Amino acid sequence: MIHPSAIIDESAQLAADVEIGPYAIIGRHVSIGSGSTVGAHAVIGDWTEIGANNRIFHQTSVGAPPQDLKYRGEETWTRIGDNNVIREFATIHRGTVTGHAETVVGSNNLFMAYSHVAHDCRIGDNVVMANVATLAGHVTIEDHVILGGLVAVHQFCTVGAHVMIGGGTLIGLDIPPYMIATSGKRDAKLRGLNLIGLKRRGFSDEAINDLKKAYKTLFMAGLKLPDAISRIRQEIHNRPEVEYLLAFIERSERGICRG
Repeated sequence: MIHPSAIIDESAQLAADVEIGPYAIIGRHVSIGSGSTVGAHAVIGDWTEIGANNRIFHQTSVGAPPQDLKYRGEETWTRIGDNNVIREFATIHRGTVTGHAETVVGSNNLFMAYSHVAHDCRIGDNVVMANVATLAGHVTIEDHVILGGLVAVHQFCTVGAHVMIGGGTLIGLDIPPYMIATSGKRDAKLRGLNLIGLKRRGFSDEAINDLKKAYKTLFMAGLKLPDAISRIRQEIHNRPEVEYLLAFIERSERGICRG
């Protein structure tokens, strides 16, 4: 199960059925859960926790030091959940003491070739990062997000749940949940609700209709955001999906992408 050419630090803790490929390197204080595989020439850096049933392909780098000039080798972590697929040449860096001190990845995610997750990012569950999609430091990606190829997300941005981002889009502001965004002249622009994604994930027709009403009020009624939010709360009641959308906008610190 462990190729004789692999280099594994004596402090690493590997489940009995973990597979380690040729010339892979496993660093200090690494733990890897049952059913996981690490491909040839992959490098798992220090202070990395990896859950069960993850497939880490050849030439990947998980848990490497952050690309932050302030980093001085402090103990910071990379924590990865279960059932993730990390394809060849993908990179995931650990946190910094000036951030969260950890980079956190949930479960059931797909990181395609050459995708990059920088220090202190937080990624939810069921996320897809297509080829060369790139997250700068301190980015939050919520559940069920799809980032197209060559998408680049600026530091401290948040991408809301159930969002789909078109390939090559530059994201400099928060993307509210349930939306589709693609490239504008300089930055991302909202193109409407991610209707196909919402239907595939079992959102009811009533919830989708209320989200449509909220979208029109937010972005097509010519209202300032506080006024639009107030109107939506007066007109739409007892709809958790709409309230989540409004709460996301209210807590945004960078500001939100607009239609």
